[in-house]
Amino acid sequence: MLEAIDLACQRGDRLLFAGLGLQVGPATLLHVRGRNGSGKTTLLRALCGLLHADAGQIRWHGEDIRELAEDYRRDLLYFGHLNGIKADLTGLENLQIAATLDQRPVAADALRAALARIGLDGYEDLPTRLLSQGQKKRVALARLILSKAPLWILDEPFTALDTDAVTLLEELIAQHVAGGGLVVLTTHQEVALTRGAIQRLTLDPPAHAAAAGPAEATTSASSAAAGAAVPQ
Repeated sequence: MLEAIDLACQRGDRLLFAGLGLQVGPATLLHVRGRNGSGKTTLLRALCGLLHADAGQIRWHGEDIRELAEDYRRDLLYFGHLNGIKADLTGLENLQIAATLDQRPVAADALRAALARIGLDGYEDLPTRLLSQGQKKRVALARLILSKAPLWILDEPFTALDTDAVTLLEELIAQHVAGGGLVVLTTHQEVALTRGAIQRLTLDPPAHAAAAGPAEATTSASSAAAGAAVPQ
C-alpha cells in the first residue's frame, strides 16, 4: 500500500497543493491528472522520495519512505521525463547498468529478449546516441519488462511512442496491475488504459492559488482540498 497523508508541495513561493491524500493498494492503477504546472511531476517525484514534500507524510506498507530509504527504492521503478540512458552505451549495456543499480542482475539473454519485445531487435548493440527519440524511449521502457519492483511510478511514459509501442506499454502496465502491482502515472495522451475502471486524482489549483493560498488537490468526484484518489 502506498499512502500520502496531508501532503503539501510548494514551488518557489507558489503552493501547488495542500492537504492531499491518496491510497494505492495492490492491483491498482492511479492516473494523476491536471493542467501543465499543476504539480503532477512534483507529486510523482515526492512519491519517489526524489524531493521532500513541504508538509505531510508518504508511507509504503505503513512506514515512512524516508525511514525505509533503500528498502523502498528496491520496491520502486521510476520513469521520469528524461530517458535516463547513457548515449555512449548500447541498449544492452544501459539495461545491464539499470539492473545492477536495482540490485537485480539479469542474464544477457533476458536483456536481449526484453529489447526484442520492445521492438529493438537488431539495435541492441548500437550506441543509443544513434537511435531515434522513440527508440531511446523504448530502451528505457524495456526496464518495465525486466522489473520485479511492485510499485511503478511513470511520468508521461507514452510520450514519443508510436502506436505499436503505446499498445505494448499499455499491455505491460495492465499485466503488472493484474499481477498485483501498483502503478501511478501521468499522461496527457488519451489511451485506452486510462479510460477504464481505475483510480483518478486531479490536481486542479484555482486561478488565485499563487496569490491567495493553497492549491486544491481534487478528484473528479470531489473538490475538497483534502480529497483522496477515488476509483471510477
